[in-house]
Amino acid sequence: MALTREQKAKQLDLLTEKLKKSQSLIFTHYLGLKVADVQKLRQKLKDGQAEMKVAKKTLIALAAKNAGYQDVDAGKMEGDIACILSYADPLSGAQIAFAFAKEHPHVKFVGGVYEGKLLSKDEAVALAKMPNRTQLLGMFAGMLQSPLRSFASICSTPLRSFAIGVGEMAKKKPA
Repeated sequence: MALTREQKAKQLDLLTEKLKKSQSLIFTHYLGLKVADVQKLRQKLKDGQAEMKVAKKTLIALAAKNAGYQDVDAGKMEGDIACILSYADPLSGAQIAFAFAKEHPHVKFVGGVYEGKLLSKDEAVALAKMPNRTQLLGMFAGMLQSPLRSFASICSTPLRSFAIGVGEMAKKKPA
């Protein structure tokens, strides 16, 4: 059954609003996935505060233009396209989809949008491989901790030498 003009306008408004709220957008192919697999992917994305939307390419292109992404031309992308929108963390949706694609070869990255910049397929994959905020903070804390440990070790070396020397002197009996 064909959609009415009002229904199409509602879909366009809804997708435009979601694109405006998202911090990043990844375009993927999804055909060939079983319904159960699509449901798993959607649940994993939902847990990561991301979402997968499937729409016609013309609708995606119109919504992207309305959301301020002028460079997005979904019509040039081949095949059926799914949009993966990340809301809380700009990397979450891409990382979840990338991990899912390792087990399901039907999910293939096509491109994306991050910070208003159009991403190629390779750039979208590189975005998905980046460590997330929590991992980066852990790496940063480790980098800060390393020089402090080295400094503490250097400072304690003379004290250890002194303590060893005092201990050896105590072992020797006065003659």
